[in-house]
Amino acid sequence: MPETALHGARVYRSESAERIVRGWCRDRLDEYPDLSSVAEISTSLGPTRAFRMSGGSGAPVVVLSGTNFNSALSASPASDMTEDRDVVLVDLPGQPGLSCGLRPKGNRAQAYGAWLDEVLPELVDRPAIVLGHSLGGAVALAAQPCELVKGLVLVNPAGLTGVATSPELMRVTLPWMINPREDKSTRLLNFMSGPAFRHPVHPFAAWMTMVGRHCRTSLAPGPLVLETLLRWQGGNVLAATGSDDVFFPPSRLKAPVRRFLGSELRVLEGAGHLALYESAEKVRALVTEADG
Repeated sequence: MPETALHGARVYRSESAERIVRGWCRDRLDEYPDLSSVAEISTSLGPTRAFRMSGGSGAPVVVLSGTNFNSALSASPASDMTEDRDVVLVDLPGQPGLSCGLRPKGNRAQAYGAWLDEVLPELVDRPAIVLGHSLGGAVALAAQPCELVKGLVLVNPAGLTGVATSPELMRVTLPWMINPREDKSTRLLNFMSGPAFRHPVHPFAAWMTMVGRHCRTSLAPGPLVLETLLRWQGGNVLAATGSDDVFFPPSRLKAPVRRFLGSELRVLEGAGHLALYESAEKVRALVTEADG
């Protein structure tokens, strides 16, 4: 069956754009000598790439990044966890990175959930903590609970409620989409970040400028269907968001976390929507707590 029958729009604007973005990711991953590449995994969403860092004896953690982010960017906060456990970083198909450059077609959440069900047995051989940031949180929730999932840690998670929108979001997003430059990327990223992580030139500005120029960005997923969310109710699920998250603020997440997951939302003070990167030590503590 042709790829286009299974998948939707292309992530990259051209073949040269794909080479530029993938080359940047490979160069960034090469900066971590303790990181090894997992053999490419064939899945229903196309080839999937993952990377492993070996560490302590705790339950391994599988990291699913958010929209427009990937293993190359998440390797830094993930490396802080290797004192306690192995870390596996996975690039989501349909996002800029080293996995398939075609987006899921049709029901994106359902497709991603089935994809995670496929890849998890290829990545771990014992119960693991699945750490999902933003879109990655929705992917984790869309998967089936199974014996290989010891627990979920959801940071700034999508999938529980719709994303908050505002005129300011449009004011910082549209200029970046129309004419990506580092100053516009910095403005967007600072809007997404907590106060302490805002910079004259944001650390991720070069990456976001590259994404704006060479990729077609995707929107945040909407809420998952009730039946999917209730599969995790009462399970070992920790959900946290930044006190300054402009997309999924505490006021927006507290009720659905309590209602659908049967737990209380953790608030990471001072962090924004990039809490995985802004509050890496606090996220590590959540993973340790989920490991019990």
